[in-house]
Amino acid sequence: MTLNRRTLLAAAAATPVLAGRRARAQASTIRIGVLNDQTGPYRDIGGQLTVNAVKQAVAEFGGGMQVEVLAADHQNKPDIGVGIARQWIDQDGVALIVDVPTSSVALAVNNVVREKNRAYVNTGAATSDLTGSQCTPSTIHWSYDTYMLAHSTGGAMVAAGGDSWYFVTADYVFGQQLQRDTTKFVTQAGGKVAGASLYPFPGTTDFSSFLLSAQNSGAKVLGLCNAGADTVNSIKQANEFGLTRKMKVAAMLMFIGDVHGLGLEAAQGLYLTESFYWDMNDRTRAFTKRFQTRMPGIVPNMTNAGGYSGTLHFLKAVQALGAGRATDGAAVVAQMKAMPTDDDAYGPGIIRADGLALFPSYLFEIKTPTESKYPWDYYKQIIATPADKAWKPLAESGCALVKA
Repeated sequence: MTLNRRTLLAAAAATPVLAGRRARAQASTIRIGVLNDQTGPYRDIGGQLTVNAVKQAVAEFGGGMQVEVLAADHQNKPDIGVGIARQWIDQDGVALIVDVPTSSVALAVNNVVREKNRAYVNTGAATSDLTGSQCTPSTIHWSYDTYMLAHSTGGAMVAAGGDSWYFVTADYVFGQQLQRDTTKFVTQAGGKVAGASLYPFPGTTDFSSFLLSAQNSGAKVLGLCNAGADTVNSIKQANEFGLTRKMKVAAMLMFIGDVHGLGLEAAQGLYLTESFYWDMNDRTRAFTKRFQTRMPGIVPNMTNAGGYSGTLHFLKAVQALGAGRATDGAAVVAQMKAMPTDDDAYGPGIIRADGLALFPSYLFEIKTPTESKYPWDYYKQIIATPADKAWKPLAESGCALVKA
């Protein structure tokens, strides 16, 4: 790992949480590390929101176990993510790593947990390889993946008349896989892809040339295969250029915080897919109310909800096995798969043999300003896809853990 001032600062971000406590903590302390982007384009998706969601799960669980939550910023760089993960496991005895957005970082950390046999609940990355070709006995993927997003949004947009697409895509694993999977569903539904622009990630803020290419393509749908600040900037600039009057915009991965930042005037009419919405039912509203005691005035997204849900299920599995086995990742994950999930964020669900946590997915359209009746009332549900239909079939996962 290349050491520079930023790298040292990132590693130090985890240290203050530990330094004053390590000597006092008992050997039986179970440590959970939340590893995500806290300063870059994905900071408002996960960042401190997911850190606090994980802390909420720990506080609500009780269970008589001593649990400590650590946090660090991987800066969307695989080498930094790997360095922090190794330090946490080798020096600090971390039993579970949670979140890890940015697919390239997620896959790099996946190799570490495979080697070290520690539990890994990924809630922030989209790559379906985590439960496919790179699945491990100690990895679980929560919340969403590229297949689910493409299946829900891509197919529905074509059915609604959006039969020609142009993609603007972040040029790394996540964007590439999301474009690939969406292309599959668009073409299967009888649509076509008119073209695509790949842009460097991270660091791109000016999307004008890519949007101009999309407009000149004559396509009906602009597919944004990016996330976070990149999605927000793409939509803002598309509005400025008048492109949204000529093309429908499919935000292939967008979160409610992005909608809030854009405002309904700019975001209205966009389509997106999530596996969690704070205003879905009484249980999700109750979870959100508790979340807001830590993060006032903010509602959680599916990444934050996944951090809460996955951590709670991990703690239930450790309790069933015994706290002394918390660092045996394969054993804990096997127990997590054996137990049905159930909590206020996601409700009931199961975890498949390949490590994929199964829940329904929902295609939403963003409301107009006049349709929204109260704070954060942003989504109207278009289609609900059952859990057994929303995700890639198990027989197609490519995971070596799946028995023929």
